[in-house]
Amino acid sequence: MELKEYARIVWRRWWLVALLVGLVFLVSLPAALLPKPPLYQATMRFAVGVRPEPGAGNYYTYDRYYTWLASEYLVDDLAEVVKSEVFASAVSQELASQGIRVSAGTIRGSTQAGKLHRILTVSITWGQEAQLRQIANAVVKALRERSADFLAQLGSENAQMNLIDPPVVSLVGASLKERLDLPIRLFLALLAGVALAFLLDYIDDSVRDRCEVEALGLSVIGEVSAFPRKSWLPWRNKWP
Repeated sequence: MELKEYARIVWRRWWLVALLVGLVFLVSLPAALLPKPPLYQATMRFAVGVRPEPGAGNYYTYDRYYTWLASEYLVDDLAEVVKSEVFASAVSQELASQGIRVSAGTIRGSTQAGKLHRILTVSITWGQEAQLRQIANAVVKALRERSADFLAQLGSENAQMNLIDPPVVSLVGASLKERLDLPIRLFLALLAGVALAFLLDYIDDSVRDRCEVEALGLSVIGEVSAFPRKSWLPWRNKWP
């Protein structure tokens, strides 16, 4: 089947494609125009390091290399600790001591941890700016006061953690998923409309033009146009 035939099939039922796209647009437009509640994010960074062991002799031991390497491994482990229920409970308890009730599960679901070499980044996403600042400060306090416990659990008694960037709260803009939601819906509706047009054409056994008759192995003797010979175009009236 040629591309022209594909185009004729779609054009024959263009109203179906347009109707489906229009319905999806009308249904999705209110949700796209509905104002979204503000969302804030607090980000803080910590430097994690391991103290080198004291020298036992007058020889080179590559201690700085292995110290940096162990620090990078430790940051990997700490990133998982920050996302754990134990850490979320410690932050929840710290908030409770200030009269703020936030469950550990909610804190855990809103906390993300990233790592780069010996730098640990903690990000918290929240809907209230003032409460987010309190939660971020509680995270910093929990890491500072209980860092020895967390590091000891990882078998790193000689490790230390320092805050290098205090919590910075910023407004989170619309995500890429939210911006592309409506265009993707319309594109999928367009594909569904085209597929439905091909399906209806496949199950339709009526004969519409001479090409379909000749495809059946029959000869076409005459053809009657669907429109009268006299056209609304002025120059067509000049022809006999």
